[in-house]
Amino acid sequence: MTSSQDTALDHFWAVIPAGGAGTRLWPLSRRASPKFLHDLTGSGRTLIQGTADRLVPLVADRVLVVTGAAHRDAVLAQLPGLSPADVVAEPSARDSMAAIGLAAALLEHRDPEAVMGSFAADHVIGDAEAFRSVVAEAAEVARDDWLVTVGITPTRPATGFGYIRLGEAITGSACRVTEFVEKPPREVATGCVAEGMLWNAGMFVCRPSVMLDLLAESDPGFAAALRGIAADPATLIEVWPRLPKIAVDHAVAEPAAAAGRVAVVPGAFGWDDVGDFASLLDIVGAGDDVTVLGDRSLVRTVDASGLVVPAGGRIVAVVGLDDVVVVDTGDALLVTTRERAQDVKRIVAALEEDGHGELT
Repeated sequence: MTSSQDTALDHFWAVIPAGGAGTRLWPLSRRASPKFLHDLTGSGRTLIQGTADRLVPLVADRVLVVTGAAHRDAVLAQLPGLSPADVVAEPSARDSMAAIGLAAALLEHRDPEAVMGSFAADHVIGDAEAFRSVVAEAAEVARDDWLVTVGITPTRPATGFGYIRLGEAITGSACRVTEFVEKPPREVATGCVAEGMLWNAGMFVCRPSVMLDLLAESDPGFAAALRGIAADPATLIEVWPRLPKIAVDHAVAEPAAAAGRVAVVPGAFGWDDVGDFASLLDIVGAGDDVTVLGDRSLVRTVDASGLVVPAGGRIVAVVGLDDVVVVDTGDALLVTTRERAQDVKRIVAALEEDGHGELT
């Protein structure tokens, strides 16, 4: 392993899948401008820029972004250090296995000694140095042909995350994964935390050939199609629509864990997937007062708490409401509570159904 987590690792590549509409963060996040293109934390950097910033010390310029064709130009504009060849455009959304698998196939073709780490474009991490230390250890374990995941030490019995059950120790802090548990109800999540299980953050580190060979065990045609695209990129448009829509967890990670071929390295570096406005408020909130993302001069409050986003350029006033979420984008206004933040996606679905899809 490298002597410093801030020194680039040999042949280590960062894969950044940049997809999803972030419907629970509507109306800020939309299909045409998803959450990873926004500065949601007030840091001055968008989520995808923050992701790249914390990975560059480990990978130097070895970054591959896989994103929707509609977002490729925006990604290149936000990450000007990338060459156009390093931003791969998906013709359509096919879920995470296709995106990460295509990156694996391209890297297998480009660098036979590669180890890749897949890190979502829209996550927030508090301690970048601790994160890099964990990823460096995961990369070292992956060189022995493990599929390695990074497990997050839970801070609460969250129902919005999956969990990882740990088996015997392997080396260093790495353990074998015996099972991935789907997002559980509250009472099950409480038991998961008490047992010492870790949150599943969807971060995977492995050799590209390991990822594709594991996929080939359950779906050889899928793996062959991805390798075929890498060998002849001109076939992407023709082949892509026929690829299965399946998440990498279901296609590869879960069956590999059942076969004893997945390792986990635990990390406690402050992680959140910014899944809704309640999650965002947990990240940026400042006590009992109203937290403002944007121009504070546009917000007036009396005896209120929560989150206000005055992105529409208008005055927003909140009186006598606790844990409120108000998001004004000019063409749409959302008013909800922290408790009901997960239900915002239902509004997006309703807008699609009643002919207002242009707002989503």
